[in-house]
Amino acid sequence: MDIVKMSMNSWRIEDESVRFFLLAGDEKALLIDSGMTVHNAKEIAQQLVSLPIELLNTHGDIDHVGSNGEFEKFYMSPAEASNYYHTQKKTGSFIPVENGDILDLGNRKLEIIHIPGHTPGSIAVLDIDNRILYGGDTVQDGAIFMFGVQREFHAYMHSLKKLEKYRERFDEVYPSHGSIPVRPELISQLYEGAGNILEGATTGVDIEFHGIPLKQYDVGCAKFLCDF
Repeated sequence: MDIVKMSMNSWRIEDESVRFFLLAGDEKALLIDSGMTVHNAKEIAQQLVSLPIELLNTHGDIDHVGSNGEFEKFYMSPAEASNYYHTQKKTGSFIPVENGDILDLGNRKLEIIHIPGHTPGSIAVLDIDNRILYGGDTVQDGAIFMFGVQREFHAYMHSLKKLEKYRERFDEVYPSHGSIPVRPELISQLYEGAGNILEGATTGVDIEFHGIPLKQYDVGCAKFLCDF
């Protein structure tokens, strides 16, 4: 685990192959996701800020919810409940957030953007004044998982198109995997690459991931792992 201070009131915590974030305002702080192998994200955050700490999950995949048990409640899209409770077999109570909701940390407003596709309830978080988009797993240059019952390529492409409409409002994207930061131009590149996969213009190669046979599609800017 590695803690990196990104600004006076922002940190990223690198947890093996995933990262999560701590953003502080004047009144409270917010963890964006809670790690994979660590189970004390709240304790880590309390060492960095002397503020009440809340948690928001970009989605419910197992590598993003490792410390959820530290919190009585956490923010999550209602569309993610099936993935979180049934697919991942996790517990706890969530506070629903919807597209366009604003979380105010005290002179630091964060806007929720619903971006289904990677999972049904995936969300991005726009740090409005700092012009940064926290893109979860959807916008990244690493390996994007698109296999399993909760993934849907058409919805994923729709969400990328939706994010294009926000392009004038952020200068960088901070993903949960891969390089950080990435440029907003990656969104349109991922859209083109995903479209080529759906149209059959990109050929996948056979791989195995934890015993699961998959196809890996290299679209240049990222790799998609699929079960088709």
